[in-house]
Amino acid sequence: MEHEIAFELPPSIAAPLVVLCLALSAYLAATETAITGASHPRMHRLAQQGNKRAQTVMRLLEHKDQVVSAALLGNSVVNILSAALTTAVLTSVFGAAGVVYATIIIGVLVVIFAEVMPKTWALLRADRVALILAPSMAFTVALLGPPARAFAWISRVLLKAIGVRTDRTTDAQEHAELLRGAIDMHGGDATDTDAPAEKAMLRNVLDLGDRTVGDVMTHRGNVALIDADEPVDSIVAQALAAPYTRIPLYRGQPDNVIGVIHAKDLFRAVRAAGGPAEVKIDEIKTPPWFIPESTILFDQLEAFRERHEHFAIVVDEYGALRGIITLEDIIEEIVGDIEDEHDAIRRGVLRREDGSLISQGDVPIRDLNREFGWNLPEDVAITIAGLVLHEARRIPEVGQVYAFYGFRFEILKREGTRIAELRIVPPAAIQAAN
Repeated sequence: MEHEIAFELPPSIAAPLVVLCLALSAYLAATETAITGASHPRMHRLAQQGNKRAQTVMRLLEHKDQVVSAALLGNSVVNILSAALTTAVLTSVFGAAGVVYATIIIGVLVVIFAEVMPKTWALLRADRVALILAPSMAFTVALLGPPARAFAWISRVLLKAIGVRTDRTTDAQEHAELLRGAIDMHGGDATDTDAPAEKAMLRNVLDLGDRTVGDVMTHRGNVALIDADEPVDSIVAQALAAPYTRIPLYRGQPDNVIGVIHAKDLFRAVRAAGGPAEVKIDEIKTPPWFIPESTILFDQLEAFRERHEHFAIVVDEYGALRGIITLEDIIEEIVGDIEDEHDAIRRGVLRREDGSLISQGDVPIRDLNREFGWNLPEDVAITIAGLVLHEARRIPEVGQVYAFYGFRFEILKREGTRIAELRIVPPAAIQAAN
């Protein structure tokens, strides 16, 4: 005759074990949430400042998959154990119905005390919780290391099998998007008046890697050029009239730039010679620095720093003069327009009471977008006149009106084939008029 051996665990022992399992489950849930939500940049900064706990968190972040695997493994074990203990006690009291009671009780306890509460705490205070739990996290990973690594390895193999990347590296585009997202989240408080300017400057720094010299250069039509073969007194007069200290010199044709003259060098030479008659321009000019218009702004900024120069001549692929670029032009791309008492202030835009604007055709699209918060495309043309020509696909006549990108453009003045002046009606003004 067979005898069944039943193992009954007294409630006085089972209850504390269940509570212990729930506590361990809560700890592991908080660990998983904290390590996945901790700020990597902030931990890195604290670690560099000597914070030992932050250094531990940084080591754990380097093996985040193992930490998560260890937390999930431990969580599963203690939750199953707590369910088994509760089921054993309740079935001994209520029979088969105890399974239902145990499922309900453990389900509620696990969801509230071992999942929602600890994960909410860790989610709201991820950095703080990660620093608090850092030593115990390291101990947990060391304790459950072998099985955690095994499960992590199995997970990576399965992910690779379905075509999912498992390396921890991110490409340049992902890094840029991460930075832009962080910048957009910066200064969300409406009372922070400095935040919009800071955000704009940070975005502009990132844009230096996407924009070229041709996007921000001063076009040759607006560049002050001096013929090196003119009399020196005429050159001095032109240098005095120009609002710039560095002026390109050409000989024969404007595309044949032979050097750059600095106004101070010219005036010193005139003073030393006792007058302009004895001055030789070729002796005081400096060699021109030619760069292609496709040069990335960030690269050009680095080149300015390395060469200790502030001025370069921009040419196209055929070597023809396209314009000039200065260090100030690049800095203005970051901080906005910089004007001093010697600048020729020419906004080129006049706002009207009806919400429309009168603009010169050579006003850069980027300046309009930055000034008025518009989103006109900057990749098809540099100036607003160029954008109209691109969309119209023809040389427009005075009085013609075009509508695209939600704006209305009316041609007010034309000089030859060039759009000299136009009226821009933004979407808000169009809606107000209707």
